[in-house]
Amino acid sequence: MNDENTVVLKEFRKQIIKEDKKRKTKSNINWILKVTLVTFIVSIILSFFSSAVISNINILFSFLFVVIFIFIGVIFDMIGIAVTSADEKPFHSMRAKKMHGSKTAIMLIKNASKVSSMFNDVIGDISGIISGSSGIMIATSISSKFNISPVVTSLIITALVASATIGGKAIGKSYAINHSDMIIYNFSKILARFTE
Repeated sequence: MNDENTVVLKEFRKQIIKEDKKRKTKSNINWILKVTLVTFIVSIILSFFSSAVISNINILFSFLFVVIFIFIGVIFDMIGIAVTSADEKPFHSMRAKKMHGSKTAIMLIKNASKVSSMFNDVIGDISGIISGSSGIMIATSISSKFNISPVVTSLIITALVASATIGGKAIGKSYAINHSDMIIYNFSKILARFTE
């Protein structure tokens, strides 16, 4: 290969790399905008729903509502961690055997950064915000009902919600790292009912 062909090839490679970077940047910007918009809409809907529910039910059911949102945050955080630490190879073997959910599992792992962002950041953070704001509403209700200082009830309820969320996510992260393939496979089997 002469020098002229080598120069042309190098220029061609540079052009391809440059176009690929532009395409990835545009794709990332679109993804960020979509995630931001989805987060905004889902936050409004869930905040409205939680405010309406908590203001119309008793304190015990309000606590149950908060526990459900903490649980949702922990579960989706586990799935987000599992998808980033799962190994793709076993799922290719499962797909060759035509096992239900393996195709979805491969898709999740190939898009691990987006899936993790959606599950950990969007769903996990929204659940945390909803459970926190619901906790404040419960604290306000308790303080007015039992004539207790609103500062004290807010501190106690906020501390309980925060410790349950952080403790649950810490346990979930450890479990997700050690059992990532099993978590992804079980989640993929559920998801595959709608996608495959």
